[in-house]
Amino acid sequence: MNQQPELLLSLPPQMAKQLKNCYPKLAQRCFATFDPPQTQLGSGGGTAHVLHESWQNDGQSAFSDWIDEQRRIVIHGGGESRRLPAYAAMGKLFIPIPTLRWARGQRLGQTLLDLNEPFLRSVFDKADSCSRLMIASGDVLLRSGKPLSPLPAADVVLLGMWANPEIATNFGVMFVDKSQPDKLQTFLQKPSPDEIRDRSRQSAFLIDIGVWLLSRRAVECLMAQCGWNAKTSSFNDLESNASEHPQNCDLYGRWALSLGENPQVEDASISELSVAIAPISQGEFYHFGKTNDVIDSMYELQTLVRDQTELGSVPSLAQPKQFIQDAKFGAPLRRQENESLWVENCYIPESWQLSRRHLLTGVPPNEWRLKLSEGTCLDIVPIGQDKLAIRAYGFTDSFRGPIGETATRWLEQSAPHWFSARGLTIAQANINPQTDLQAAELFPVIHANELAGDFIQWIIDGDPQPNLTHRANWLAATRVSARQLAQQASLMRMETQRHQLRQDILPVMASHGNRSVFYNLDLADVASMYADSSAALPPAWDEQDDTIVAVHNRMFRSEVMRRRDDENWLKEEQSCFALLEQSIVTKYEREPLQPKFCLAEDQIVWARSPARVDIAGGWTDTPPYCLEYGGSVVNIALDLNGQPPVQVFVRRCEDRSITIRSIDLGSSERLTSYDQVGQYRGLGSEFSVAKASLALAGFHPRFNGDAFGSLESQCEQFGGGIDVSMLAAIPKGSGLGTSSILAGTLLGALSELCHLGWDAHGIAARVSAVEQMLGSGGGWQDQFGGVLHGAKLIQTKPGLGQAASVRWLPSDFFSSPEFTARGLLYYTGVTRVAHDVLGEIVRGMFLNDPERLRVLQNIGNNSLDCFDAAQRGDMAGFCRSVERSWQLNQQLDEGTCPPSIQELVNRIEPHVSAMKLAGAGGGGFLYMIARDTEHANRLRDDLENEPPNSRARFVDMSISNTGLRVTRS
Repeated sequence: MNQQPELLLSLPPQMAKQLKNCYPKLAQRCFATFDPPQTQLGSGGGTAHVLHESWQNDGQSAFSDWIDEQRRIVIHGGGESRRLPAYAAMGKLFIPIPTLRWARGQRLGQTLLDLNEPFLRSVFDKADSCSRLMIASGDVLLRSGKPLSPLPAADVVLLGMWANPEIATNFGVMFVDKSQPDKLQTFLQKPSPDEIRDRSRQSAFLIDIGVWLLSRRAVECLMAQCGWNAKTSSFNDLESNASEHPQNCDLYGRWALSLGENPQVEDASISELSVAIAPISQGEFYHFGKTNDVIDSMYELQTLVRDQTELGSVPSLAQPKQFIQDAKFGAPLRRQENESLWVENCYIPESWQLSRRHLLTGVPPNEWRLKLSEGTCLDIVPIGQDKLAIRAYGFTDSFRGPIGETATRWLEQSAPHWFSARGLTIAQANINPQTDLQAAELFPVIHANELAGDFIQWIIDGDPQPNLTHRANWLAATRVSARQLAQQASLMRMETQRHQLRQDILPVMASHGNRSVFYNLDLADVASMYADSSAALPPAWDEQDDTIVAVHNRMFRSEVMRRRDDENWLKEEQSCFALLEQSIVTKYEREPLQPKFCLAEDQIVWARSPARVDIAGGWTDTPPYCLEYGGSVVNIALDLNGQPPVQVFVRRCEDRSITIRSIDLGSSERLTSYDQVGQYRGLGSEFSVAKASLALAGFHPRFNGDAFGSLESQCEQFGGGIDVSMLAAIPKGSGLGTSSILAGTLLGALSELCHLGWDAHGIAARVSAVEQMLGSGGGWQDQFGGVLHGAKLIQTKPGLGQAASVRWLPSDFFSSPEFTARGLLYYTGVTRVAHDVLGEIVRGMFLNDPERLRVLQNIGNNSLDCFDAAQRGDMAGFCRSVERSWQLNQQLDEGTCPPSIQELVNRIEPHVSAMKLAGAGGGGFLYMIARDTEHANRLRDDLENEPPNSRARFVDMSISNTGLRVTRS
């Protein structure tokens, strides 16, 4: 069963028809349709229509089976948009949303749908498997201030947010049991504040945010309410005759009233459905239904983060209520005088004079001298190949009411006044006075090259000077109504102008990228646009600039070069990684060491460490992600087969050199010069880790202040050379963090031998430097996992320092008979080196890949859920977190579960509650929690009798209570 929800969109007719041209990538992954003309289906009937159309488009299985085959999200983004006319043709789902100054990974040209879809999908991630359909509104943006909790299992799950009565009166209100807020008592549509207060004496209440989850049973009930005949797979009208379309059904105003323990309207078929409320803790609701909503909601979103230290390089000056995007804007601006301003897809020259409360869209290149009075909005709509319609309207216009009545408002004045002020009558315009404003043909359509500023000024002025020419031109012009504009607009011409404006402004944005949101954007998307232009690359930055911004700058340059087929792109990418290395390693260069031998000359230092298995949060510890967001990981230190698997022995020897031996590899290397010690770059050498660790411990000029002329002279002062013997009793590519733990163990031994005085945190931090020196670029969780004992949550805050805080999980949870009986560790016999995986994922971090950032955020959140489950002794919750880790790792990297591993997973799945590959995945060790002791025994018997390959085997594991131990002989 495919659990990735399919997206179904109900759109305005023009956008549904032109979607593949305007948004081809979206069109490839969704199904889009529109309500049949001249019908009023309501939200329920509209849902039934979308489902029916999509089912017919798939054309394979029976409708009931089709519902079961895949989860689906239906978003209603159609309607006439009378209160937001500028986006009526394209639909509110496609309102262009400015990039948020506190967010990363956003795109220029992003839409309301782009921002809302991730939340909706996160809801489905937390939903019970019985939920098959989500219904959502297309004119809102929803957010949650903290991760969602698992949602209840019910036929109908309604998402709600807490609100006061004055706000709740504008919504559907769900009255719930105060002690059990997931139990719906009564649903009311827009009750008065007084009624809400009266009912709140016995009940708590939430507002319905328009996101519903329906089971198959609930979908079938809704379809039946809309006239669906399951036997004939068709709709019937009210006389039970065959019909092409569903009957009208209002989900929120009618259907919802029959839900709950005490429904407002009795309906046996609906009342039989189980219903649950899912309160969204710290929920946020932003409405985009009206012209003023667009500006007000965007202002709330832009000022959501008030801690100016979290804004990075973005200026911390207070955000004005002014939003200008995809525009060439030259008009003078003042914060107060030009408040509530929205300019999108426009050319606004300096000759324009603006006031307050303007929404300006679609204005082509011009040199007009326009003066807009307060509340004037202007929308220039492309029609056909070469024509433009002039739509002028008022900021608060609702496009409703007979045009001949004085109460009907157009341009924020009486509609008849517009005509009388120009010496016109409604009759002269050939408009029936009873015509609804939405249907009145008011907006002239003219050739693009005939568009004149003085004509527009005559249209928008409250009391214009008499002008017989403009009057005659207006009367003679082909005119269309707001409704016709939505049906005739050339959306592709709109998008073409947007794209051109966006591309023109990119070099300007890049030139001051260190003072704007530029390097917070989805840089791969920006690079794609930039590469298509002839613009020169922005200058390269170095470590003297903000390090984080500098590495983004270098990777952006590399991506543009790659897309332009510039052979130097890889060199530029390497410079990005070099900057990151410098930011982590340089501080150790500035603190030179001179190792001293303070032991008895015959003493041997013995250091040993456990392996680590990561449970949740892996990848969030990887630079640059952890430097920008902080990391959060749960892992466990494990002894394998009764012993710590990583061991290092060091001693001073008489020879004035350094000898490194690997017991498990059966090889050795003698280092007699600094050049040999410094040959650690790259992971090909058997002793790269040891060489980099020795260098960092002061046995290289880079880290000892160039205090010695040669390695031989340094060894002479040290009293002799060093003999290093290492053992890593773990297969290569295990996923247990071996190389980092080996570095930490060796550094711990060297600290003791050379009197360096490093504690566990100091050792772990230096391992991060070793990894950068090697070019592997790994995170910090491996070394903390092995150096520190037990099961723990390790967290860091954003910043280059990455000082870790550690909280231990309760030992009795992991030492319980149930846990030890069900926990299994299996070596798959398949290897995959983490370095192969790191490069591409880290590259995505540098480029602010929004999908990867979203998955990484979920990975970090899951670590907190895992920690919480262990603290509460919740075995089921702990298993869910382990399984969630496995799912998220696969989302982050498709190579996490190759075919050889998938075959093994298929054998294991019936026996386990949770499993995940350790580390980056793709092979190595598999950590499992069996369903019970019996399943653990059956699984062990099965895999021991028929292993997937000759190397695969179970390994006994026990939690290390010591972590890194360093002792002397």
